[in-house]
Amino acid sequence: PADFEQIWYFTRTELLLRDDGLAVWKWDPNVKPHVTDTNNASDGDMLIAYALALAGTAWKREDYIFAASRMAQALLAKTVVRSEGRTLLMPGTDGFAAADRDDGPVVNPSYWVYEAIPVMAALAPSDEWKTLAEDGVALLSTMQFGPRRLPAEWVSLHGKPQPAKGFDAEFAYNAIRIPLYLVRGGIADKAMLNRLLQGMSQDGVLATIDLTTGRPKTLLSDPGYRIVNDVVACVVDGTKLPVSAL
Repeated sequence: PADFEQIWYFTRTELLLRDDGLAVWKWDPNVKPHVTDTNNASDGDMLIAYALALAGTAWKREDYIFAASRMAQALLAKTVVRSEGRTLLMPGTDGFAAADRDDGPVVNPSYWVYEAIPVMAALAPSDEWKTLAEDGVALLSTMQFGPRRLPAEWVSLHGKPQPAKGFDAEFAYNAIRIPLYLVRGGIADKAMLNRLLQGMSQDGVLATIDLTTGRPKTLLSDPGYRIVNDVVACVVDGTKLPVSAL
């Protein structure tokens, strides 16, 4: 609890500087002022609210629950939007909507933290949370780019989903979270998970992928990366986790 409180103190004094209840996303210790971009990152906000809710429940801290609720309400009001019949999570309040970009709206499918969404619904009750989760999974089924049929990190939903302009067309460090968030959120769509498992692996090793060519860019063999493939394989076909992952 003491460590958590220290992290929360930093968060609320250094990051919660916006007037809408969301956190700034970019803090640089090497420059002053430390905040170099005041836009928010909606996945970060959701994870902050989720952590506060878990801590508040575990340690009976009503102040944490209250703070989590305020952030969940801000997320719902500022970043959960309806577009073309779908409920979307805008990556930030600025720069990603149809009004901001010719190819907007642009989303990042790795920002859907599926295990946290039901907690957001408890903190800030709305049917939109359930729809957000359902539409996130449905969108993933349409994001099959390049020879490996993987989602891009940044996807334009202006018409048919496609990799967004101005970003590398790749399955990279953000996207690696997608199968992990699906599994942790209890979404065991084996066909989708198997497609992701096959597409993001090179000779059984997790990799970042150039979506245009299908070629691996960086092999990720460290244990923290290997566990993603191991967990997904366990869900897809019951493969036991290797001893090295336990």
